[in-house]
Amino acid sequence: MATPRIIHGLDELRALSGAEAGLSPWHTITQDMINDFASLTGDRQWIHIDPTRCAAESPFHTTIAHGFLTVSLLSELSREAVDVQGDFKLRINYGFNRLRFPAPVPSGARIRARLRVGKIEDTTVTWLVTVEVEGASKPALAAEWLIRYA
Repeated sequence: MATPRIIHGLDELRALSGAEAGLSPWHTITQDMINDFASLTGDRQWIHIDPTRCAAESPFHTTIAHGFLTVSLLSELSREAVDVQGDFKLRINYGFNRLRFPAPVPSGARIRARLRVGKIEDTTVTWLVTVEVEGASKPALAAEWLIRYA
């Protein structure tokens, strides 16, 4: 596991406002992960689980990960990038102000998360998150993710 950047408290985090706080290591998105996610969520659209059909009909020529699979990996990716330590017991996913999927994540691709510090109000931090696909010109995910430190 990667060693995250340690940030000591919300005051230190505030000093990084607008700056990059961390970068996760690369993770390979396998077809098994995509299939498991499809089974768990019931989203078995062919663009995710049928490599033969994708090779013939998809503009991507391969299966692609669900956008929500990419979102679900944010917890792990962010934990590997940044560790905010302080006088709180936990962090709570408070939701998203903005969430977009500009480009697909092809099966077999490697992704990583880049986190910048956005607005901080009291104990709620808006993280500006980009999930990059190795070698791609556009990110797979761009989000304003709210985390409450309690």
